[in-house]
Amino acid sequence: MENDPFRLNFDSLDEFADVVSEVLQCPITIEDANHRLIAYSTHDERTDPARISTIIGRRVPEKVINNLWIEGVIPALLKSREPIRVKTLDKIGLGSRVAVSIWNKEEVLGFIWALEVEKPLNEQDLILLKQAAEAAKNKLLQHQARKNKKEEHFQEFFWKLLTGHIQSNKEILDNFHNFQITPSSSFAVMVFKFQEDLINEEEKQASYLLQTNQSLKIALYTINHHHLILLVSLNQIEQPLNKLNAFVETFVEKMEERFGVKSIQPAYSSIYSDYQKVEKAYREALTVLSMKEKFPSEINEIHGYQNLGIYQFIDVLLEKRTNDGYENHALKKLLEYDDKHNSDLIESLDVFLNKDNNVKEAAKALNVHLNTLNYRLKRISEIGEINLKDPNQKMTLYLDLKLRKFKE
Repeated sequence: MENDPFRLNFDSLDEFADVVSEVLQCPITIEDANHRLIAYSTHDERTDPARISTIIGRRVPEKVINNLWIEGVIPALLKSREPIRVKTLDKIGLGSRVAVSIWNKEEVLGFIWALEVEKPLNEQDLILLKQAAEAAKNKLLQHQARKNKKEEHFQEFFWKLLTGHIQSNKEILDNFHNFQITPSSSFAVMVFKFQEDLINEEEKQASYLLQTNQSLKIALYTINHHHLILLVSLNQIEQPLNKLNAFVETFVEKMEERFGVKSIQPAYSSIYSDYQKVEKAYREALTVLSMKEKFPSEINEIHGYQNLGIYQFIDVLLEKRTNDGYENHALKKLLEYDDKHNSDLIESLDVFLNKDNNVKEAAKALNVHLNTLNYRLKRISEIGEINLKDPNQKMTLYLDLKLRKFKE
């Protein structure tokens, strides 16, 4: 185009940002699709707190991203090729600005943000901003290609850790340093189980949330069919288990809210400091997912291996019971009674024990009257010859009920 000031080649995106800034007479920032800062104009001191924080941290602050989602700005940028006006949001230090997405075919590569410091951009300015987005496309494609190549090496290293193929601690640390990753003094492995394999779109959405999160540092991540696997750094984090729990719940919530991806099951391992135990940590996270599948009603809200309690040892206990040829006499009699009379004594006992012997809560869960459950508990005691006030008997019944369910 004759009137396109961006048609000439430029050496870097930093140089390009300065050119756009001079043309539009306002500060410019350029981000990738995950809101990491790639370039910004340097010849203009006029700015706002959100832009300052972005430049200092090399990425847009999470609170700014969250508010831009709430205001509908980012959803609009992910759909439209037209510039989007963004109103002033004083609570997050965001001044009035205009944003435009940088597209390659049907994919958003990044964004250009123009801060309106003295006057709003006019219609001609908006046309120029669209031209700038088109001119930046090739440079962002090159940036993305370099980034993807780097991530391939990261993932290969991560899989070696997950499968125990690096035995030497020195080799592990050498790899971290070669990839310019600072190994944390403690870590955990996290796994998110999706309902289906993560294809291109879901992978990008998950990656977007990981890249824009600023509550936990993700050292490495990879995908295996319908599993998203993370190595999470926990250096100098107080109450790390609470932090891990909050992170997984927020991730699941945002995947549904922002992208409509539902029913993701999260899990995380114990906390370790020895990177030779990454494989062990990975197995722990998978154990949590396996137990969630076997016991959905009991441990759906449990995400961490340390909180699994007796479910950590279900397979070991089952093996012992099987080797010993043991059969719980009380449960056998109750099962026979249920089969003969088409009753629900086993289910009632299971719910009662799950609710920590709280009759009121158990009756509510079973959707029966309190008196009905009290009568059933009396019959359970009589038929199974059980003393429901004896903690040892109740614990044994609880374990054997879980083993029965696990076996099924």
